[in-house]
Amino acid sequence: MKRISRLLMLAAFAVPAACSGSGSSDDDNTPGDDDGSADPFDQILEQREYDYNAALRIAALRLTGDLPTIAEINEISAVSDPAVKKSLYEARISTYMNTDAFKRQMFFFWRDTFKMGETAEMDTAPALATQLTIDNGNYMSLLTQPANNCPTFDEATGVVTPAECAGNGPKAGVLGNPAVMKQFFGNFAFRRVKWVEETFDCTKFPVELEGAPTEIGAASPYTGTWPFTSIAGSENGGRVNFLDVSAVICANCHTTMNHIAPLFANYDQDGVYQPQIAVPTPLDGAPLATLSDYLPTGETLAWRYQQPVSDIPGLGAAMAADPDVAKCGVARMWNWALGKTDIVDTLQDVPIETIQAQVDAFAGNGFKLKDMIYSVYTSDDFTKF
Repeated sequence: MKRISRLLMLAAFAVPAACSGSGSSDDDNTPGDDDGSADPFDQILEQREYDYNAALRIAALRLTGDLPTIAEINEISAVSDPAVKKSLYEARISTYMNTDAFKRQMFFFWRDTFKMGETAEMDTAPALATQLTIDNGNYMSLLTQPANNCPTFDEATGVVTPAECAGNGPKAGVLGNPAVMKQFFGNFAFRRVKWVEETFDCTKFPVELEGAPTEIGAASPYTGTWPFTSIAGSENGGRVNFLDVSAVICANCHTTMNHIAPLFANYDQDGVYQPQIAVPTPLDGAPLATLSDYLPTGETLAWRYQQPVSDIPGLGAAMAADPDVAKCGVARMWNWALGKTDIVDTLQDVPIETIQAQVDAFAGNGFKLKDMIYSVYTSDDFTKF
């Protein structure tokens, strides 16, 4: 049976709503448009019914990697009282989430989410996320935890063993993880910034485009939130012209990127923290970057416009306070539950209207990961068909 969820309904409505005109005409007979009739998709959603056995099959595969047993299916099928079915289903979900199989599933989930793993070194970031999940820890600890950020995970036993990350770099959850820095090494540390942005904010660059249109001699105005000259270019001390407008407006992305990237620039190609910038530029001979290549004199580092930070722990704290980061965490769990592909890579976005109640509950409950996952798998949108 095909799931019809509000997630999909709202996504389906997104394009028509954006493309419709602002005016009205006598020929506009769209149901629900001020004529008193009900929205047809809302009517379809109202026709859904709880099917806890169907939900159980999907949940078991996600949470344990296997189908439910005949006994588990019959346990729910044997009763007719809807309230009892609901109670039995929720108890079974809780049971699944306290098994070693669940721990392994979460480890695999975080490997996929972080796009890294399968070696002892590269598994440390997924292992930390797994530990926080099975311990019902604070999701924001992935961005702020000051110690023991490189644990190991035993797939056979489901045991997480705490361990400190090697080196003397800043400690802030996975943000200072040496394996992350190694995996996403590149010119100017921009690949590391891209990983942070897409993993925890669920958005591709550019991300700050709310400014008033400003003519800068390009084919179209600059609409970034930051002042156009807040980053380096050939006219204010930079060796790479991030203010170039000949083809595209580079500043649309780089006003944000350049204010974050220097925080990750001291990690070399092996992920080892150095006392100076250790990432190259794409210039001839690949010379190492300098701070003046990113920003003109007087500019400070920042997570977002007017949200300055001075180091990686400060970045983690700013991200943890950003409501969009919490929304991203919930949305990723929703996509996993509903069998969707990566929220960024394939633009499988989740409308905030669909998950707002769970985002609010997530924030109000101390961003507890396991509780949030349980709320997804026991929600109406997951259990109704």
